[in-house]
Amino acid sequence: MEEVRHFIKKVLKVSPLYSAYLGVADHFWPKFRQHRRRQREESEKKLPKLSLSQDHIEHCELVLDRAALLAKLPNSGVVAEIGVAKGEFSSQILHKTNPESLHLIDIWDSERYHHLYGAVRSRFDEEIEDGTVEISQRFSTEAADHFPDDYFDWVYIDTDHAYETTRDELQAYAPKIKAGGIIAGHDYTLGNWKKAYRYGVIEAVHEFCVRHNWKLAYLTAEVKENRSFAIKRMGE
Repeated sequence: MEEVRHFIKKVLKVSPLYSAYLGVADHFWPKFRQHRRRQREESEKKLPKLSLSQDHIEHCELVLDRAALLAKLPNSGVVAEIGVAKGEFSSQILHKTNPESLHLIDIWDSERYHHLYGAVRSRFDEEIEDGTVEISQRFSTEAADHFPDDYFDWVYIDTDHAYETTRDELQAYAPKIKAGGIIAGHDYTLGNWKKAYRYGVIEAVHEFCVRHNWKLAYLTAEVKENRSFAIKRMGE
């Protein structure tokens, strides 16, 4: 609040307006903060908090970062990246794992991302031409219906990071994974604190593992970017 006061005083430099602003702010600011706190508390209550067992983390390996994770995933496989944005990580997948085919799945419909669809097509023009890359401009769970069961060696999920979305994506793509295959994903963290946005990836992954007998295979240990996870079926 003091930072807001200082900014208004410095920028406006209009005493009557400044005083009027402070009067309104002093009245509504505490109520606004209380409202936001209640919203966060209610949202937090809705997230499942299922505990993993020792079996769910047995032999889970901590790796340095996403590049190190890619080195652990199957080479020359049938792969999907779900949530592509500009295609930067897609390029890493191509160059580090040499997939037989790479399906890039994204709706690219938000104001932030809609212009990137053409850029991604241009970026992978050669790979699209030779059949290595296929682009699917659909919602993630809708796209899953277009693939047969036991199709992918592994997939990597990086969409909106919400609990409900991640839960639905895990359920939709699990049947599409071959025996011994992997579901990996980004943003295995509590949230984006700069934007005050709570993620639900951890809760969705843990719930899925407990309810469907999957386990953690790899976790990454980045500090400068959000961490990734990789899970596989129990007994594989």
